[in-house]
Amino acid sequence: MTKIFNDPSEFAEEALAGFCDVHSDLVRQVPGGAVRRYRPAQPKVAVLAGGGSGHYPAFAGVIGTGFADGAVVGNIFTSPSAQQAYSVAKAAESGAGVVFTYGNYAGDVMNFGMASERLAAEGIAVENVLVTDDIASAPPSESAKRRGIAGDFTVFKVMGAAAENGADLAEVVRLGRKANDQTRTIGSAFAGCTFPGAGAPLFTLPEGQMGLGLGIHGEPGLHDTDLPSAKDLGRELVARVLSETPPDAGSRIAVILNGLGSTKHEELFVLWGTIAPLLRDAGYTLVMPEVGELVTSLDMAGVSLTITWLDEELEPLWAAPAETPAYRRGAVVTRAGTSAGEEAADAGAPAEAFVATGVSRGYAAACVEAIGAARTLLHGAEERLGWMDAIAGDGDHGRGMVRGVDAAAAAAAAAFTGGAGAGDVLAAAGDAWADKAGGTSGVLWGAGLRAFGETVGNSSAPGANVLAAAVTAFADRIVQLGKAEIGDKTMVDALLPFASTFSRAVADGAEPGLAWQDAAREAAAAAEATADLLPLKGRARPLAEKSLGTADPGATSLAMVFAVLGPHFTTTSTAGAAPAGAK
Repeated sequence: MTKIFNDPSEFAEEALAGFCDVHSDLVRQVPGGAVRRYRPAQPKVAVLAGGGSGHYPAFAGVIGTGFADGAVVGNIFTSPSAQQAYSVAKAAESGAGVVFTYGNYAGDVMNFGMASERLAAEGIAVENVLVTDDIASAPPSESAKRRGIAGDFTVFKVMGAAAENGADLAEVVRLGRKANDQTRTIGSAFAGCTFPGAGAPLFTLPEGQMGLGLGIHGEPGLHDTDLPSAKDLGRELVARVLSETPPDAGSRIAVILNGLGSTKHEELFVLWGTIAPLLRDAGYTLVMPEVGELVTSLDMAGVSLTITWLDEELEPLWAAPAETPAYRRGAVVTRAGTSAGEEAADAGAPAEAFVATGVSRGYAAACVEAIGAARTLLHGAEERLGWMDAIAGDGDHGRGMVRGVDAAAAAAAAAFTGGAGAGDVLAAAGDAWADKAGGTSGVLWGAGLRAFGETVGNSSAPGANVLAAAVTAFADRIVQLGKAEIGDKTMVDALLPFASTFSRAVADGAEPGLAWQDAAREAAAAAEATADLLPLKGRARPLAEKSLGTADPGATSLAMVFAVLGPHFTTTSTAGAAPAGAK
């Protein structure tokens, strides 16, 4: 259990700050993560690893010569926001382009994708390389759906070495994707991990059992089996990985036996005593194998086996020297560069004066109150939502929603104090939610609130038809980003019934407040009905069977939040009084 913390919600930020202070000779902290202390003497491709916290030494621990140029660091088990990715890229970019590389999780794909669009619009060459090494998370026929786990390390290492050697962006990307195609991982968990401040682990196993096919975000294994001896476990892991040997694979392999957080090195060495001979007996030459903690999951007890099949291109990159805070190999050649200054954080677009009518200011006050009501609700529901998410996911939904709504409430109040109308208040709230919450739900709620605000505008209080259009815009933006449909067991299962019910009632002439109440009831019923569905999207998909009987946490939280927003969003008040929390 994680016992050393102050405010659990600030754990990731405080850990990153401490890490950067300890290793200030190699790294420096920037908004959204960390980058190398010294900029390259000549332009080089910036390889930026990214993902949530809780995986040390991934991701910040591998910043340095021969490895990553920077790391984008989200909250525990939560993808970084698009703003965080953009900020780190701007700090690390030296003129040869950037490549984001990360595990294949929906939130990461969305947020790094949005950051890439922003960088490209500014003329910066940018690419993304996804890691999909976890053979337990999807069958070979659907390998593109697989998640990234400890194979991250091999792919990042290959890309970092290639960039250090002067390869251009296209070549770094090609080699990274080639390494990913040649990498396979299987893992097993013996006990779940515990969030800072939480009273219980994300999952438990019966005495004498293990979970085969774990994730690195605290997810339980895909199949519970009897806990075997070290010899039997080694045989199981090797057999499963070798069963997916890539076509035309060679006989030289990189091997990682990875501890997940609380499995001791001595235990790994015992397991290695079975794994290494099995691989050699299968005709393989083991090239610079690694045994230790390289991609962890807080304090999870567990182990994973990763194999990357090497060739004449990949082997030199795997074996190349590297010097980072957590990982060193060989003797690196230091190329003179300049010490990076502590430049100010990117603040996004320049501040501009708000323009709003008095009527819109009155509705803006109601919007601030609405977000405040959602904040109170979510703080009370945080533990329950986290428990629901831990059944088949990483257990971070409650904490992510709280972080998002806290930031949204503060941003909405600040915008209102600055003279914003309703549209700008909601847009500011959405941007702050996406930035601070990170993850899939963060980017979706942020984008949805912004779309709602853009529809409402800053000139009037919305009538019934405009309010229906705003709800539709919210839903359309989320469907566009998340690509989910009804039946996928996501927030969309509650959102679309709400939007269709509200719009239909308004079209029939219903009073907005009553129409909202009816829609909220439909959303709540639809959210509860997701208990009977198997998830087809997101982190819960690999653990689909375990989620049966539990409603989707994203659909549940959406239905709850929309219910408390209604009395404020459907208000007819146009008074310009400041809401609670604003000055």
